[in-house]
Amino acid sequence: MNKLRNWLARVMYGRYGMDKLNSILLWISVIIVVLGLFMPFVLVRLMMTAISYGLMFWVIFRTFSRNTYRRYQENQRFLMFWRKVKDRQHRYYRCPRCRQSVRVPRGKGKIAITCPKCHEKFIKKT
Repeated sequence: MNKLRNWLARVMYGRYGMDKLNSILLWISVIIVVLGLFMPFVLVRLMMTAISYGLMFWVIFRTFSRNTYRRYQENQRFLMFWRKVKDRQHRYYRCPRCRQSVRVPRGKGKIAITCPKCHEKFIKKT
């Protein structure tokens, strides 16, 4: 068992590995495969299988990639998107001057927003 662990450690050295984006893509792929089993049309089933295989290939590519900086950036963009999707109590705007993301509470009507980075003031409706 120790030989297998050492071999796997040597293979994965310098590789990116798994992250949140890979986990979500893998789960989506499994769900698509399971849904494809219940499709009555062969063409739809084949398309769903092809999509799930493509997602699995993407997960494998990202896992074994040596370009760790690029994979890290992809994961960070996904995590920012995921945070915005899960956060129902706030709205996110970009500062028109410096493009900094600014979070404001929802349901406050028209408010003046001050960018924390460049102190630009702009008005938006929440």
